[in-house]
Amino acid sequence: MACLHTADILLPAEGIDRKRWPVIACDQFTSQPEYWKQVEEYVGDAPSTLRIIYPEAYLGNDDEAAYARRLDAVQKNMEHYLSDGILTEEVRQGYVLTVRETEAGIRCGLVAALDLEAYDYTKDSESLVRATEETVQERIPVRVGIRKHALVESPHVMMLLDDAECRLLEPLYQNREKLRRLYDTELMLGGGKVCGYAVEGIEAEILTDKLAELEQKGAEIFLAVGDGNHSLAAAKACWERLKESLPEKELESHPARYALVEVINLHSPSLEFEAIHRVLYGGRIDAVMEEFRRYLELWSGCGTEAACNEGEADVVFVQGECRAGIRLSHTEGHLAVELLQHFLDGYLGKHPALELDYVHSPEAAAELSREGKACSMLLRSIDKSSLFPAIQAGGVLPRKTFSIGTEAQKRYYMECRRL
Repeated sequence: MACLHTADILLPAEGIDRKRWPVIACDQFTSQPEYWKQVEEYVGDAPSTLRIIYPEAYLGNDDEAAYARRLDAVQKNMEHYLSDGILTEEVRQGYVLTVRETEAGIRCGLVAALDLEAYDYTKDSESLVRATEETVQERIPVRVGIRKHALVESPHVMMLLDDAECRLLEPLYQNREKLRRLYDTELMLGGGKVCGYAVEGIEAEILTDKLAELEQKGAEIFLAVGDGNHSLAAAKACWERLKESLPEKELESHPARYALVEVINLHSPSLEFEAIHRVLYGGRIDAVMEEFRRYLELWSGCGTEAACNEGEADVVFVQGECRAGIRLSHTEGHLAVELLQHFLDGYLGKHPALELDYVHSPEAAAELSREGKACSMLLRSIDKSSLFPAIQAGGVLPRKTFSIGTEAQKRYYMECRRL
């Protein structure tokens, strides 16, 4: 059973402003509503993927009525974009090669349809397509609510391919000028630039054979979710519910069985792993640090020692003008982010009035704690070469263990597919 397939891919029609169409993934800048205000102002009344997604920065402020209104607006905009020809079929049973330019360099990707039957996000999964991080069940229903009645999907899911020999995407990139160019546009608010090329016809057939060869080479894991784990989990949940009511003849070809994703090579030099930092609203730095030290000593047997400087620290606690780094000792293979997250889960249980958020930029995390109303915890990133071995050895990592690049380097919605 092949994991990746060709798809009929939709793009905005000729004449649609390509600079205003793509917006960044919905789960970015969740603690910075001013970013999404800028997006609103920039997009204005132009057709945009902003109108067919639900930015999660709004979730904390939306009550049930507001949530329902946003969902209704998303559905109507999808219908409008299809019926009025704003979205048109640009690639018939093919792929899209994406070439993204960011401050980290050039990153290539392949937009393809992922068979959800090959994907399992549970911790003890042995499937060819797996989650990298813990899936939080409470985050799935909101996304299911968005997807289950959607007419189209536009992906922000990025899948990691362990292609150390660079056999798939890199040859496509070298020969990109032989492919039909679909778009070439700057991305709003510091997102860099992106070009897309159609991989169709004989080129698509050759690529499909290469994908099958890579899939069958014997590795335990073919693809791992790099970004968008909960969105992919929601797609899986929708499919599992729907397939129970489908006749057998529709099970293989039904559109909901597949999810549009972008595949990127783990070994790309421009693919950088960044830490995701924790911001605890209402937390006091002295109390949090003291409880964290006690947790490490009593629960895990680990110890802590004061770091000489922040460069040597595993966790840096920040509140107001106070910054304190600590270094973990005798961790016996545990990641600092794993220990910190387990501690925070228990700490929130004892202090339900506190709120925890996850922020990609260390500067933004520190700024959120500047007035003393939050305690931020800054972490170091993991080595990306350890990712696949870690998943094979011990299952999924703690949620929000790493980020692919900075927030501005995340995937922007561009391609769409009918559901």
